[in-house]
Amino acid sequence: MLGLYIHVPFCSAICNYCNFNRGLFDAALKARYVDALVLEIQRAGRETCAAHVSDVTQERSNLDVMQDPSSADTVYFGGGTPSLLEPAEIARLIGACRDAFDVAADSEITIEANPESVDEGRLAGFRAAGVNRLSFGVQSFREPELRRLSRLHSVDRARAAVAEARAAGFDNLSLDLMMWLPEQQVTEWLESVDAAIALDPDHLSLYLLEVYPNAPLKDDMARARWSQAPDDDAAAMYTTGMERLDAAGYEQYEISNVARPGRQSRHNVKYWSDGEWLGFGCGAHSTRRAVRWKNVASTEDYTRRVEGGESAAIDRRRLSPDERLGDALFTGLRLTEGVNLDAIRAIYGVDVWARHGHELQPFLQEGLLCREGARMWLTRQGMLLAHEVMAIFV
Repeated sequence: MLGLYIHVPFCSAICNYCNFNRGLFDAALKARYVDALVLEIQRAGRETCAAHVSDVTQERSNLDVMQDPSSADTVYFGGGTPSLLEPAEIARLIGACRDAFDVAADSEITIEANPESVDEGRLAGFRAAGVNRLSFGVQSFREPELRRLSRLHSVDRARAAVAEARAAGFDNLSLDLMMWLPEQQVTEWLESVDAAIALDPDHLSLYLLEVYPNAPLKDDMARARWSQAPDDDAAAMYTTGMERLDAAGYEQYEISNVARPGRQSRHNVKYWSDGEWLGFGCGAHSTRRAVRWKNVASTEDYTRRVEGGESAAIDRRRLSPDERLGDALFTGLRLTEGVNLDAIRAIYGVDVWARHGHELQPFLQEGLLCREGARMWLTRQGMLLAHEVMAIFV
């Protein structure tokens, strides 16, 4: 079924490392933006129904047929800082999704939040609005690292936010952590991993910091003479962090994600398992029926377009069968279960091993890739060099 993604670009402050589509909070623009989101969701629902009517009157290829074009089972509020919206606004947007699409009763509905942007009352409001999964952007449990990342919350505030979320009824809680931070050593990274484990979240996402050329953090690092640890230390952060999480009972299911059994992010798995999703809001991306598009990035431009009855979508293009195959392999190898080569052959008509086996064989020999029967997957060591393997396919 479809995933529905809703982008909320507003932030109380701009973190010095962030490269996402975001801007400072503006109450007046926020109100207009929420109205525009509702309009875009409604229009997408109508277009989906119209496309389905068209589909049943003409023959389509097996790749393009959808069994139930209006069914969705995940809604994800990303940002930015979606928790800056009021609970009533979140409820309104969830209601718009349910009105426009056949949203399953047991859908996973996620909101991203920063620890300083919530309290128990606000979290209870989100829970009452229909949100059943919460993802906190903690990033570190060490005060010096939070300051280097220009985060607004403290370690104590992060711990308090987790307690408030549990008190508000959230039994599906995720934490984000970042490794390879400026001046961070392996032992310091493991302090954050252990602190996160102590809070017993249901899910954790662990990311390597990427310092973008235009990010203020790059200038901050130059001025303060901060540096990132050598690549070998970054690899050690990843492997030792994952080992700690293994020992604590978490299951790795994707390169950067672990979860308690049954608590994988159902929405994000769509991105890695050749799924389809619709994105709403400025800068949001969509992939459906072999077509990929994105919305205009500017919040003001997006809002103005939707208010004026225009489409916010730009760069719409149909993917070739080879592009779709490459994406399915590239993203599928991010999952610890890997890809099913028989399923790929059935869907895309391609014998992957016959086409790419000679290029993949060295990775098998080096222990970075495994193949057993129809299944092919990266080892944990292989995940450190995932892009070298995946580059074969795209």
